[in-house]
Amino acid sequence: MPDLLVEHHGVHVLVCDDEGAPIGSLQDALDHLVGAAFEGAELVAVPAGRFDDSFYDLSSGLAGAILQKFATYRLRLAVVGDISHHLLASAALPDLVREANRGRDIWFVADLDELVVRLAPPVGHVTRRTPTPWIRGRPRPR
Repeated sequence: MPDLLVEHHGVHVLVCDDEGAPIGSLQDALDHLVGAAFEGAELVAVPAGRFDDSFYDLSSGLAGAILQKFATYRLRLAVVGDISHHLLASAALPDLVREANRGRDIWFVADLDELVVRLAPPVGHVTRRTPTPWIRGRPRPR
């Protein structure tokens, strides 16, 4: 399956293929992921297995460099899949995952269904609408 640009709850998401090129360096991320910004994606969903093990070893600096590029290009990132073996092997990675999942720009999710749920507006959320001019004290048009 090729990479697909889809929309979930008004967010354009590039869903990357499991069989795509591995991401083992910052240049790989630029070549294969960040270009999504120019395709209209707001969020890139990358299978966890596409990242080299060095991404999950925070001392390598690869994760920090990639996350910084996503921030620079104003792209959101979702790492999709099971990373439990990486979490068990690292003292710092669980903290990064926990903090990232509290925010809106970087998420680590188990599957695409969880990503779709996270993209949904909160229950009871009302979309803010621009008030019409007469609500702001101007005379109502006739």
